[in-house]
Amino acid sequence: MSDRFPSPALPLFPPDDARIRVVGSFEGLVSTRFADGVNALCWRRELAGDFGEVVRLLNCGDGITPLDEETLVALPVGAAGRMAIDTMLADLERLEDAGLEPSLDCIRGYRRDVSTSPVSTDVFSFHVDSATAEADTYLCTYHGPSSEGLRNEDARRRVDVPETRAALRELYGDAKLDADFVAYLTTHHYDLHYVPARPEVKPYVFGVGNLWRIATQYPGSPVPPCIHRAPETRPGDEARLLLIS
Repeated sequence: MSDRFPSPALPLFPPDDARIRVVGSFEGLVSTRFADGVNALCWRRELAGDFGEVVRLLNCGDGITPLDEETLVALPVGAAGRMAIDTMLADLERLEDAGLEPSLDCIRGYRRDVSTSPVSTDVFSFHVDSATAEADTYLCTYHGPSSEGLRNEDARRRVDVPETRAALRELYGDAKLDADFVAYLTTHHYDLHYVPARPEVKPYVFGVGNLWRIATQYPGSPVPPCIHRAPETRPGDEARLLLIS
């Protein structure tokens, strides 16, 4: 079996969460329409195979290393590692056959937002994905810490926090028009980032092996976008194997 990374402080997604629907197949994942407030679909899976062996043999460097079929097939893995590779390649093929452009990455760290802005816009910040037309995000963590989600009811846009908005307004220029300020927030993607609405709010984890489809923010979307973030990475952490489209 693949290595697991339980986080006792963060629960797996609440089974009674009205915004999340569990499906039993890939067909259900791609064909179910987002409606009635549901903005996340999860094909919940327990995957066989040794994904940790794959990571060890890849020996990825810092940052993000894209993986392809040729690289994975050439690894001198055992039977359990081969099973893990076959699973990842099968998921890639599923998404490609569905008309998507998935990528599989070995991740040891993401670039941090080092600006002095009051709103951090890196992937460690709770955020929503956005598009100009209908689109969804698919993702699955096979190894390492998984993505984290935040219920819409438990979240608040960072630009709506009075102290943060005041700091952004000062940074932009107090005398400039409100409409231009709103456009400024959008241009810099500040309006896509969120914080927990209350101190006691905790995120949930997407879990290892589960394949998710989450709603993005686009004009005319029937549901609010799904709020999520990448897990914190620390020196010495296991690398992540992440499929995303």
